[in-house]
Amino acid sequence: MLYALCTMKTTHPMNRRTFIALSTASTVGTKLFAAEPTRIDVLQWDKDRILRNGAKYLNEKPVTITATKAERSTGGLHDYFSEGDYWWPDPKNPNGPYIRRDGYSNPDNFVAHRDALIRLSLIVPALTVAWRLTGEAKYANAAIAHLRAWFVTPETRMNPNLEHAQAIHGVTPGRGIGIIDTLHLVEVARATSFLAVSPLMKEEDGAAVHKWFADYLTWMAESKNGMMERDEKNNHGTCWTLQAAEFARFTGNDKVTSLCRELFQRRLIRQMAIDGSYPLELARTKPYSYSLFNLDVMSMTCEVLSTPLQSMWEYELPDGRGMRAAVAFHYPFIKDKRKWPYKADVEYFADLPVRQPSLLFAARAYTRPEYLATWKTLNPDPTVPEIIRNFPIRQPALWTVRPPA
Repeated sequence: MLYALCTMKTTHPMNRRTFIALSTASTVGTKLFAAEPTRIDVLQWDKDRILRNGAKYLNEKPVTITATKAERSTGGLHDYFSEGDYWWPDPKNPNGPYIRRDGYSNPDNFVAHRDALIRLSLIVPALTVAWRLTGEAKYANAAIAHLRAWFVTPETRMNPNLEHAQAIHGVTPGRGIGIIDTLHLVEVARATSFLAVSPLMKEEDGAAVHKWFADYLTWMAESKNGMMERDEKNNHGTCWTLQAAEFARFTGNDKVTSLCRELFQRRLIRQMAIDGSYPLELARTKPYSYSLFNLDVMSMTCEVLSTPLQSMWEYELPDGRGMRAAVAFHYPFIKDKRKWPYKADVEYFADLPVRQPSLLFAARAYTRPEYLATWKTLNPDPTVPEIIRNFPIRQPALWTVRPPA
């Protein structure tokens, strides 16, 4: 299955960078699924959706964080700012510090920067995969325009840190757990890997985007907020590891890649109970959502960190805890939510599940065609903002081939 070569029309000139990108993508086609029952050419299977989303986003103009000033931020115009969702005014002290109501989002908190970031994460991967499918330069050019606005152009770019994310009014100007907001840059980085070797992206723009992610990864790894998030024991620690792993792959940071592998084996797997559940997620007011979210993020961490010689999908603790157990535990509740034996989520329970990427990649890893069959039936394009927020991997065709180095 020569995915890129078979599906891309040669509508733009072929040069060395394009040839490398296509050849790299083609080499993994025969490894996509281990057995016939779980084999799928995602690029072609998802063709109609890819074209539909490509058309939807083609004429969207870039909107970065500089378009909306955050009045309560202690940072500047180019500094990302968000406020913690579950924090509300205290009825007993309306002008004092906010208090927490887990699971209940305060609609008055500032989320405009996060909305812009999520918008970017919807647009750039969708346009990139449309370009890979059709070879039409218009899609790549549109995606590159968004990357340039966010990471290159001085007037509109975002500073490569999250010092002011997930602030709490009257409590803190920013927190480590705010780093979860840039989980939506993971698929942007993956898409940029393909665009950067295209003749359509100027080398100086590609270098600038590369440097932005390298600088942000350094901040994640070395700042106080970054290290605090890295050490979280629930989905926040998982999200830090996926981000760091993908940004390290994109920027060639082998040191951070090795750290992420160590974290996966030493810490992330230990979030599981023996049965494959995630106790810290089950204890939340949205146990179903957080459990599936953590499973997806951990699954994609496996994808990024696995090599032909070392599969994170096969890694298990002596007591059997590992990804095989985690997917097996959650699969019956994805296939039929009515079987969920725990409390229903306090919000948006009816809107789940969606097309969880964990099923697609577990189908390949474990030769489980039933996982793939269920994945095919699920909604790939939710419209509820809260669901989109916890669904950061939406273009599997970017993940079923090895990205260009």
